[in-house]
Amino acid sequence: MKKLYLNYVESFKGLSLEIWYLALISLVNRAGTMVIPFLSLYLKKDLGFTMNDISWIFAFFGIGSVIGSWLGGKLTDIFGFYKVMVVSLFLTGINFIVLQYISTFVGFCIGILITMSIADCFRPAIYVAIKAYSKPENQTRSLGLLRLAINAGMGIGPTLAGLIIVLEGYNILFWIDGLTCIAAILLFSYLVKDPKVKPAEARKKHQNLDKNVVYKDVSFWIHSVICFLFGMAFFQLFTTMPLYYDDIFHLDEFKIGIILFLNVAIIVVFEMPLLNFLEKRLIPVTKHITMSCVLLALSFLALYQNFWLGILIVNIVLMTLSEMLGFPYTNKFALQRAKEGLEGSYMAMYAMSFSLAHIFSPKIALSIVDLYGYQINWLITFGYGVIAIVLAAWLHKRIKQHL
Repeated sequence: MKKLYLNYVESFKGLSLEIWYLALISLVNRAGTMVIPFLSLYLKKDLGFTMNDISWIFAFFGIGSVIGSWLGGKLTDIFGFYKVMVVSLFLTGINFIVLQYISTFVGFCIGILITMSIADCFRPAIYVAIKAYSKPENQTRSLGLLRLAINAGMGIGPTLAGLIIVLEGYNILFWIDGLTCIAAILLFSYLVKDPKVKPAEARKKHQNLDKNVVYKDVSFWIHSVICFLFGMAFFQLFTTMPLYYDDIFHLDEFKIGIILFLNVAIIVVFEMPLLNFLEKRLIPVTKHITMSCVLLALSFLALYQNFWLGILIVNIVLMTLSEMLGFPYTNKFALQRAKEGLEGSYMAMYAMSFSLAHIFSPKIALSIVDLYGYQINWLITFGYGVIAIVLAAWLHKRIKQHL
């Protein structure tokens, strides 16, 4: 037991103070993120929207995410990550507070589009911040610490949210989401100072660098498609799966929150030691990406049977193991591939891969569920994983050939 404890502590050593501060504000922010995991249920139960309406709202959610990721990358390359993070998160907080007062279908589509366009400017910026504040050999663990903080917050958030919904209803969640966004960025601006080196200065060192090089990188395009397929499957954790828990297994919001908490608990306890262990083994990043796709595909194949409650636990454990490899190592691949001075553009394309999945995953999945049922959707989602496995193996081969 003592050895396990020492190994756990060791996995956190050597990370910069700024990374710890980033983790702290991520924890504060995500602990207040209570609306998103229950958004599909809120739209269905409180606002009375149909499955088709909900799928369109999540499509606009994804469109806003794409716009925000692209815009965030461009603004990060121009103004630096610090300013983009501060403005984005502050305005996101205000938007979440306003969102609760919208009850029409068209209004909610527009509201969620604007909110996510602002919110996801934050994503490329924080990825660049990780690269700026951590040594190359610590980047994976820095990402792991940030994810640990985010997931710890997400564990607190949905669990409390499920209880709050049962006692008080959904509206108070929008206030909590908004105010914690504002509190997190005020804390960030107080603890972390804007770095002196700006993207424009970094580009002066590489004046002949092609600004569109990211769009000509075939291996990075393959990686982006893998991320898209990964997102197509994984994001159903927050869209179709809560509805599945409710419709098929008749679980209330509190019990759904407990299942989501299991995902978080595994990550908080095991992800950092796992990443520390894997980093010492010097295994190629692309092998980790391939294994994450295998685990994700198996998690949805497991859901094909729907007569045993325990399969939900099997599914969430497999998804969590996949997530623990998939997100840190796809992120590491993107950071390693990014050219100096153009980090924002690379991380924007990385973020946009998942943002596109936010558009198509709920729309396609909920439409399939509406027409053919949940089980057909799980088989199709398994297919996304199989395609991703093939592409990941191809990417691994290309990287070995230095392409």
